[in-house]
Amino acid sequence: MDDRFNTAAGWVLFSGIVALGLSSLSAKYFMADKHHAPHEMGYPVEGAADEGGDANKGPSLAELLASGDVAKGEKAAKARCGTCHTFDQGGANGTGPNLYGTVGEDIGHGKRGFAFSSALADHGGKWSYENLDAWLTSPKAFAAGTKMSFAGLSKGEDRANIILYLRSLGGGPELPTPEAKPAEGDEAAPADAASDAPAGEDAKAAEAAAAEAAPAK
Repeated sequence: MDDRFNTAAGWVLFSGIVALGLSSLSAKYFMADKHHAPHEMGYPVEGAADEGGDANKGPSLAELLASGDVAKGEKAAKARCGTCHTFDQGGANGTGPNLYGTVGEDIGHGKRGFAFSSALADHGGKWSYENLDAWLTSPKAFAAGTKMSFAGLSKGEDRANIILYLRSLGGGPELPTPEAKPAEGDEAAPADAASDAPAGEDAKAAEAAAAEAAPAK
């Protein structure tokens, strides 16, 4: 009796070991323990933009400036930049320079006694609206090596509002003019022009063409 029990138990144990070994080999062969992305990523969502496509498109800087809000820009500037900068005329420099009269000024050469980093001092150009927008988007991308630790603003509306507020401090050049957009239906007008000809004239022209093409008797 004991021999039969031991034999049966041995076979059960042996079967379990074999099953465990086969399972391990199967997992390694088929890489069942690895995550694989599906060949087709589900169903496309209608209206969803591809990365790097139309999702990155939006109003131009000129349009954002035209519709911006100086009051919102003042609030955003003081909340996000007020720790390092002052905005009043003749204000003291802080960690960063006083920003009164910045718009249109030479980059890195402000007349406020601030020691700009070489990344800005050697940059060249002026603080145009485009340069200010690029700077506020990412200071480090605009001037590699800058001491400015600010990460930047991702929303174009916030940048435009701050630029408008800075412009209100000492003025600046004229704002860029947004491009005029074609009115609805203008593009379809040329295609419909042919339909303006009277139907009778079209029929007469067709008859004349047929008569000329007919063989003489």
